[in-house]
Amino acid sequence: MSNQVKSKQRVVDHGEVFTSEREVNAMLDLVKQETERIDSRFLEPACGDGNFLAEILKRKLQIVKQTYKKSFSEYEKYSIVALSSIYGVELLFDNTLTCQKRLFDIWNNEYSSVCKNTANDKCRKIAQHILSLNILCGNALSMKRVDENGKDLEEPIIFAEWSFVGDKVKRRDFRLDVLLKENEDESMYNTQLSIFGDTADSLDYWEIDPVTNNPIPKAVKEYPMIDYRSIVEYE
Repeated sequence: MSNQVKSKQRVVDHGEVFTSEREVNAMLDLVKQETERIDSRFLEPACGDGNFLAEILKRKLQIVKQTYKKSFSEYEKYSIVALSSIYGVELLFDNTLTCQKRLFDIWNNEYSSVCKNTANDKCRKIAQHILSLNILCGNALSMKRVDENGKDLEEPIIFAEWSFVGDKVKRRDFRLDVLLKENEDESMYNTQLSIFGDTADSLDYWEIDPVTNNPIPKAVKEYPMIDYRSIVEYE
């Protein structure tokens, strides 16, 4: 997105102003090493149509290309690893769809360019599937999914964690509100976690780390480890 404003009305209604490319790159350069780690996870809680996420993906794919361009199978796998590490929440439905498509187009252009005749639609469907789970329409303040009109739903924002081991991947789904509570001041652990209600404090969403004896987020759903080329079959 080259313009910082789509319309004055969207600025009034939603405070929507996009970050310029120069500012995006300057900010990402502050964590340059992380942007060049293929599996380093990034979450943009107000991702718009993807200015930050697009640049992160480009940087990751450049590293994938430099490292694995001589092996189409390895390039394919690690390009998927890179894509699976990028997450976004966006309040506006049209921006969410645009961001998903933008990231897919960046990935697909690189994938098609490097893998040429070996590039296949099955892998493209994997990429689209991951983006449909990693870039979500939701309210990062309420931690709820929203409908096409921006109204909060009762459904919490849930992200899929993709953990790769060789050609296999394990998917675990986590509530975003629980993940963010893990990073709050540890004094929260001095109070008893609530055992009632569907909140991030509910014991249903925490388990005890056997090493540290502290609460850690518990997956709301776990899937069996399978070949990454079959992840669409999870559903």
